[in-house]
Amino acid sequence: MTDDERLVPVGRVGKPHGLDGSFYVTRASHPLPKGMTLTIAGRRARIERRAGTDERPLIRLNGVADRDSAGALTGEALLAAAAQAPLEPDEYLTADLVGCEVVGVGEVTRVVEAPSCDVLETGPEGTLIPFISDAIRSIDLEARRIEVDLAFLGLDEPADAP
Repeated sequence: MTDDERLVPVGRVGKPHGLDGSFYVTRASHPLPKGMTLTIAGRRARIERRAGTDERPLIRLNGVADRDSAGALTGEALLAAAAQAPLEPDEYLTADLVGCEVVGVGEVTRVVEAPSCDVLETGPEGTLIPFISDAIRSIDLEARRIEVDLAFLGLDEPADAP
């Protein structure tokens, strides 16, 4: 799959603003300039209006013409082609992490979006590992391998320890 075909998350639809179909974007990870094409709820739409700040963008998409239409999209993921929204060196796609082997724990079965950070669910026991720098030592996507700090996670003690 090429970077023109692969979709990456760039935010979520937040609260509507005004009557023209504009809405705030939550969890914005890219600038979202006017004219950028996004995929939302399975359809493509172009950003017609961009206001707000980088931390709290306010956008309007073509085909979203009023407050009710914007409200109906609340919570939907905003996706962009990876070519338009390249990842930073320390950013990873959920799909790339699923299936990686976490050394000493097991395979990542899914990534859970939690309020403060994403969490890797791993191994047959469903061990949860916070996706934070204190817990994750390194990620090698080519080798499909993630190294974690077992001591930080409290996973370095024998199972029969008191």
